[in-house]
Amino acid sequence: MARSSSTGRRSGGHVARKRFGQHFLVDRRYVERILDALDPRPDDRIVEIGPGLGALTKPLLDRVERVAVIEIDRETGRVHVRDFVSVDDCGVRISPTLVTGQVHGGLAQGIAQALMEEVVYSPDGQLVTGSLMDYAVPHPEDLPSFKTDQTTTPTPFNPMGAKGIGEAATIGSTPAVVNAVVDALKPLGVKHLDMPLKPERIWVALQAKKPPQAKK
Repeated sequence: MARSSSTGRRSGGHVARKRFGQHFLVDRRYVERILDALDPRPDDRIVEIGPGLGALTKPLLDRVERVAVIEIDRETGRVHVRDFVSVDDCGVRISPTLVTGQVHGGLAQGIAQALMEEVVYSPDGQLVTGSLMDYAVPHPEDLPSFKTDQTTTPTPFNPMGAKGIGEAATIGSTPAVVNAVVDALKPLGVKHLDMPLKPERIWVALQAKKPPQAKK
């Protein structure tokens, strides 16, 4: 979804989904035990692909959702992340506070990767972003107040029913932001942009799509 506002900005939103467990090639009896632990109802969840082998036809364990809503300043190319919604399923949350910290930190890292973080070398091969004085990291004003929620699907692989959460927020937030930016610029003819989506990169893309008379 994309729209123009009276402030000369464009905004866009995009959902990034990640599903685990869709393409397993393992012993059929092992797969059946896992599925029975999750859902005892028989159905067409396994497709026979060889003697004693099966492939799952439905997601097995995890699902995460990311929704990014952004605005782009036409004059400067700066991206403003207005809202970000994140829903995670890491099974039983043994320490909810630690999980929340992992999610918030991962979202900040993923958004920064999409918009600003970059390893830069000089023409003679010298690293010029070798310290935090030179390497762009996000500040509080660069990030929105995250809206987070959860679903809980206990894993059958351990007695606690807990699953990992460390990389989930980071992996999904980067493409959500990039796709939101491209979605907002699509009406102007922009179909692709390389990360990081720094203001000058977006500004150049906007200038390239302006009609000749508008560039004067």
